[in-house]
This record gives sequence, structure tokens and C-alpha cells, in this order.
Amino acid sequence: MMREFPPPPRAAEFSERVSKKVEEAREAGGTRETVTVDWNGQQAHVEVIDLSLDSLYYNPGTHRVRAQRSHNPEQDAALERDPWSAESQAYLEFLLKASPANTEMRDKDFDTLRDSLKQFGQNDPGLVTRQGVLVNGNTRAAALRELHEPSMRVGVLPESFTWADINAVELALQLRKDHRRDYSYVNRLLAMEEQSSLGRTPEQIAKDFRIQVRTYHQERWILSTIRELNERSRTGGGNGLRLVDWEGAQERLKELHRLYVKLETVDRDKAEVLKELRLAAILLNFSKTDVRHIDEDFLKARFDEQLPKASGTASQPQSVSVPGLGLEVPAASSAVADARAMNDEILRAAAVVRSKAPAIGDAQKASAQELVDHAAKSFDEVIEAAGRSSRLRKRKQLAPARLADACASIDQCVSDLVQARTSRSLDEEQFDEAVVRLRASLLKLAQQAGRGLPQPGEGVSWLLDAVSAEGSR
Repeated sequence: MMREFPPPPRAAEFSERVSKKVEEAREAGGTRETVTVDWNGQQAHVEVIDLSLDSLYYNPGTHRVRAQRSHNPEQDAALERDPWSAESQAYLEFLLKASPANTEMRDKDFDTLRDSLKQFGQNDPGLVTRQGVLVNGNTRAAALRELHEPSMRVGVLPESFTWADINAVELALQLRKDHRRDYSYVNRLLAMEEQSSLGRTPEQIAKDFRIQVRTYHQERWILSTIRELNERSRTGGGNGLRLVDWEGAQERLKELHRLYVKLETVDRDKAEVLKELRLAAILLNFSKTDVRHIDEDFLKARFDEQLPKASGTASQPQSVSVPGLGLEVPAASSAVADARAMNDEILRAAAVVRSKAPAIGDAQKASAQELVDHAAKSFDEVIEAAGRSSRLRKRKQLAPARLADACASIDQCVSDLVQARTSRSLDEEQFDEAVVRLRASLLKLAQQAGRGLPQPGEGVSWLLDAVSAEGSR
């Protein structure tokens, strides 16, 4: 959620110096450089000046690295305590250079930006508050510092700007269609959540993010699910999965939501089981095509029964009481409870494997890695079996499906034939040739359909009789 940060060190002194530079730029005459800012539905034109990079601070509230801050919980906590310290600013700079999906790696887009700045210089100015906090251009500032540039061109925002205004301006700039570098997926989800916390309606937020309202609700469901899974992954020592661990799962999570919504109204328990199984497969980093095999047919074939069971699973109660109301409601089915328990073990093990906490020993990590590897192997085996079953099922359905398509084409041909005769535009010779080809195709179809069927059904019997009649002519 949005937070009000204290002013950085020597903020008053810096603000006075910036104000003087802005006044000097206004009084200098000639062509002045300004930058347009969208603010409260209006456009404001602010002066652009040159400021020393050493005097500028990265924005601790920037949406660009909000999810990635969880990369190192200790440094994130230190950043919360003092966002302006050298250590906190260095952590922000590290995250701005890191890949959003894998903060252990350097972002290729950052290197592209740095190379562009080295070759062509700074084309667009950033934005800065009167106290020296970068609102737009944090990544550019990191790149310019790496290039050892002394200064950066920035537009200076009005003194009256609050942190709410700063966040709104940054978001408006990010959502412009011509913006060069998008927020990562989870950071977009967090930005939507923040806008909702400010009292904005789904319709307003969807319009700003240029998405449909149903997509907005889908994104909120996904973020809620991610938060729930992260909480479930926490062990006794507080180690848990991070928001950044779900970067890169965008399409798989969206497909999960579509399947869940489709099944929930028909069979809530089945929807919950598939949700848990798919989430486990996503966490184990199975591809989108692999995850798709975990569907209704997956449960019908009972592939889920071949997956590992959670250790020490207690018997499931038939009902649970609602505290304070004295009411009893049905508990989740045993299938849901088993799937959830299995997923909880995978979540907790994955959290231990990915944790950077020094308190976790090698033995604990090795045990967790063994559990994750065993789960991945089990999922791989059942997904492979489900894929073979799906391919076999498609082959069984392929011939009937093609015949159904042919029937639809013939029905359309009837309509086209009537219209052609009405307008006297029918090419009778070509039509006759097409019917001859149809007869040949039906003869070949009958030859194959009659093989190996001691008791053909009504449709195949008709086809065989028609061919016999054709042969006796």
C-alpha cells in the first residue's frame, strides 16, 4: 500500500538550491525546456534543469521494483526503516539493474538502456521532487551513474506535491502507450491494488490500465491467490515465498483463473482440486502446455491419485464451526484437503530452497530440495501420461470431428445452391464434378467404416447400404 516517506537528509537545503536553479532557467530567456506532467486529470508544464546525480535519491516507493524488494527480506526491512541510507539506496540500485523475473540475474533491458544512453545521450528528462527524489527516471539514473555521468536532466515538480501525487504521476507516466519499459507483471498487480486502496472503482482502474473490467477482476484474483500461497508457504522460522517468485507465471495464472471460474459454478470441489494441482505445477516451473494437461480429464482419469501424498495428513472433519455464530458449515472434501496439504508441503519446501536466510542450514535445504525434486518427478510422470491420454483421445475424436465439419459444409452448400439457382448463376458443370468427387469420397469412407465392425450402428449401416446400392447399379 502507499506509504508516506520522511524527507531525505538536507531536504530543505536541496529544495532551496533547486528552486533557485528553476528561477534561473525561467529568467535566462531564449528557448526553455519543459516537460509535461499528467496531474489530477490536467497537464502541467514543469521546468527542466540539470542536477548532479550525486544529489538525487532513488524513489523508495517506485512501482518498478516493488515486488522485487522481497528479494532480500533483511535489506527490504532496512529500506523500510531508512530509505535514504547509502545501503538502502544501493539496494534499490541493485534491483533497478536486476531482471524482474530473476533478481539473481542482470536485466538485459537495463543493459540496452545503458548502451543507448552511452551512444545517444539522454533524450527524455526524468522527473524529480523539490527534495531530490526521482519520480520518473530511476532506471536511467542508475544507468547514467554506471556510465560515470556527472549530471542528469530532470523536470522539477511543484513544491505542493505529496506522496500521493508522486505515485499518481509515476503511474500515469508508466501507463502511457509510448512508454519504453513496462512494469513487470507482479508490479502491475500491485499498482492496481494500490489504486483500489485509494478508493478508485474497478471501471476507473481498468480504464487507466487500458484493460477490460473483467481482466481487472482477474488480476486482483491472481494477486490474492499469490498472497495466500506466500502466506501458506511460511514455515515456523518465518521463511516464505516472495512476490518476485511468481514473475513469469502470468499466462499460466490467467489460464488457471479461466479454468477455475468455469468449473466453480458447476463443481466447487473439483475447481479447488484443479487449482491446487495447477498451482503446484506452476511453482515447480512446468511449461504452459504441460500445465494445460491438468484439467477435468486429468481428474476423470485419476492421474491425481498418482501424485505424492502429504505426510502425516490428519483425517478431515465433516464440518467446521463458525466462531461467534455457533454455526456448522461443511468442511472441504477429502480430495480438496489432500490436494491442499500436498501443495502446502511443496510451497514450504520451495520457500526453504529459495530462501537466503542464513539461519537455514545446508541439511534443511537439502531435505527441502529432495522433496521438491520428488514432487517435480511425480508431476512430470503424470503430466506425461496425461499428455499421451489426451493425444489418444484427440485421435479417437478426430474422424468424427472432421465428418461433422463436412456435414456443416454440405449444409452450407445447400443454402449456396438455392441462392445460385435463384440468381441463375450456378455453374452446373463444376457442381456436377464436385458431386462426383463427393461420391468417390463416400465410397472410400464406406470401405474404411465397414472394416472391423460386426454390428455397425445406424449411420454406418446407412452408408454401407448406400454404397452397396451404388455398386449394384
